[in-house]
Amino acid sequence: MSEEQRYRSRTPASARYFEEARRYLPGGDSRSTLFYPPYPAVLDRGEGCRLVDLDGNRLLDFTGNHSVLAHGYLEPAVMLAIRRQLERGSCFPGPTEPQLRLARHLVERVGSLERVRFTNSGTEAVMMALRAARTFTGRRKVAKLEGGYHGTSEDVTGTTHPELVLLPANDAGGAVAILEREARELAALLVEPVQGSAGMIPLDAGVLRALREATRRLGIVLVFDEVVSLRIAYGGAEEHYGVSPDMTCLGKVVGGGLPLGAFGGREDIMSLFDPSLGPPAVPHPGSYNANPVSLAAGLATLELLTRDVIERLNLLGARLRSELKRAFDEAGVPAAITGLGSLFGIHATDGPVRTIRDAARGNAELRHRIFLGLYNEGVLVDPRGVGTLSTAIGEAEIERLLEAVRTVLSRNR
Repeated sequence: MSEEQRYRSRTPASARYFEEARRYLPGGDSRSTLFYPPYPAVLDRGEGCRLVDLDGNRLLDFTGNHSVLAHGYLEPAVMLAIRRQLERGSCFPGPTEPQLRLARHLVERVGSLERVRFTNSGTEAVMMALRAARTFTGRRKVAKLEGGYHGTSEDVTGTTHPELVLLPANDAGGAVAILEREARELAALLVEPVQGSAGMIPLDAGVLRALREATRRLGIVLVFDEVVSLRIAYGGAEEHYGVSPDMTCLGKVVGGGLPLGAFGGREDIMSLFDPSLGPPAVPHPGSYNANPVSLAAGLATLELLTRDVIERLNLLGARLRSELKRAFDEAGVPAAITGLGSLFGIHATDGPVRTIRDAARGNAELRHRIFLGLYNEGVLVDPRGVGTLSTAIGEAEIERLLEAVRTVLSRNR
């Protein structure tokens, strides 16, 4: 029996849901990256590091909703913070105390943040950071590294936007040469220190240092997109690498499971948003900006994500990546394992993976069979082969994932 046949036999209720949903939603959903053939499973409830789908299948979750849930599902302290805020109100036509509390926490936690503002998503955070960079520099173009994902705004998607300059990833010399050639028109350089959607591929520290030096010299605003990478150190990837950007964009984990984004950085740049002395140079309206329920959930999440907790997660992540590589090697299945901290990526390829081009060489059909196979074994990872650890995961869950990987590889060589 193939993995797809096994999957279909386990998920008939999801199949019925999908056929019905396609009558009302293009593709049956509102989040394109969640689709996978033959149809995505419908998830019903979660607790800790476990999920239950519509058919009653119990799953050990290694996605945390794609790095959002650092503490798993229904974490008591986070749920208590949400309930307490909901009892006071879900949104207001003015500032709220949770906004100040989370802003203070972020500024004290992340070294480059002198001022912050809140949005509803990482996509919006990037949009506002770029708007600020353009106003601050008087330039229009934006550079990004190949393989970096920065949300769904038109400025940063694809490779052919007239104001988007694409740089090679993990190639300091090539990237800096393009920055120097385009400098007069470049407002900002967007960098994802760990390229999540490309397959949890960390950038080299030397590359980040070279980009920092070049952007400072050329007057280009360096923007770190830490929507995924904030969790790898208490102060984010900038602390781990020892490289401080001019601006930082945040999302996912900072909302504790609810929609929230944030952006911030140098005071002189962020002052462009200040309306207290007259119309701001960069307006930033939004009825749901700084929603207090999301802010309360985010603060509770980050307060639990202490240095000691992150160190434990990172040690587990390092062990998992090492053991995953061993499992593939013992099965005789070529694979590269990437990641950093509590992030990991599985690539069905026999060479090192340092860029999205390396990842694209992988065997996509085998990767999909492994994904479905793990689901059939009661383990959920991202369909792209990436995953994250939450504080609800321990040694026993790591062993269960490794056991499932060995089982799946034994029937998919």
